Amino acid sequence: MTLAISVLGLGIMGRPMARNLLQAGCEVRGWNRSELPPDLIEGIPLCQTVEEASRAAVCLMMMLDSTAVDAVLEQMEPHLATGQVVLDMSSSDPIRSIIHAQRLAARGVGWIDAPVSGGPEGAAAGTLAIMAGGTASDFESVKPVLNILGGNVVHVGGPGMGHVAKIINQVIVGLTIEAVAEGLTLAEKSGVDPQLIQRALKGGFADSKILQIHGTRMIKRTYEPGAKATIQLKDLRLARALAETAKIRLPHVESLIGFYEKLIAKRDGELDHSAIHKLLLT
Repeated sequence: MTLAISVLGLGIMGRPMARNLLQAGCEVRGWNRSELPPDLIEGIPLCQTVEEASRAAVCLMMMLDSTAVDAVLEQMEPHLATGQVVLDMSSSDPIRSIIHAQRLAARGVGWIDAPVSGGPEGAAAGTLAIMAGGTASDFESVKPVLNILGGNVVHVGGPGMGHVAKIINQVIVGLTIEAVAEGLTLAEKSGVDPQLIQRALKGGFADSKILQIHGTRMIKRTYEPGAKATIQLKDLRLARALAETAKIRLPHVESLIGFYEKLIAKRDGELDHSAIHKLLLT
């Protein structure tokens, strides 16, 4: 594939995604808002400016949050032209995505919001779960790109719906992390080796990637991110806002928001979101 792609945002997700696109034969150039150590971006050709990055057929954004997406997109827009597609793979606000899509469509520029699940491991392996929102024609235009990056790519609806799907993903992930933390803490405090519990549950209904991956972090008390607790809290707050718009209550989400706020108040927000386990040990 010789498609020209810019990757705006070379963090722990953007870097392996850029490398996978390069390995697949795409013409890739990266850009980051801040300067990165050379060893982290080795092998990734770079753009020097946002204007330069905005010239690619597909402009892939992998930003920290909606505010970052808004800021970078504002810099990009004067340089975008008819026929290009902005591919926002960040975890962002669906309402803002709909507004962006409408504004860009008026200029003939496509928009796909396609957030991912699978973490840095999935990004490196090219096995991300990708939930895409946008028009059918825009989705088809970027589907070859998404197929390189993901093992499961699903077009879930119109603009913004990819971000709705990611919020739902984060609700399920967050609540499952909390359930695993409670279960393993209960095991430990009841005199059972939590590592044996983890092994005993493998293959049963209670088994999950979260039990095996995040459960191991909890057992070993190693909370190197992965996904930071601050990011999990941001996504849970988006879920709360979405629920308010839908006029429903999500009581367990409300409770979990409180847990993460407490964790961050203890200055542990930069740890992996599995570090919520620490709150149960005190």
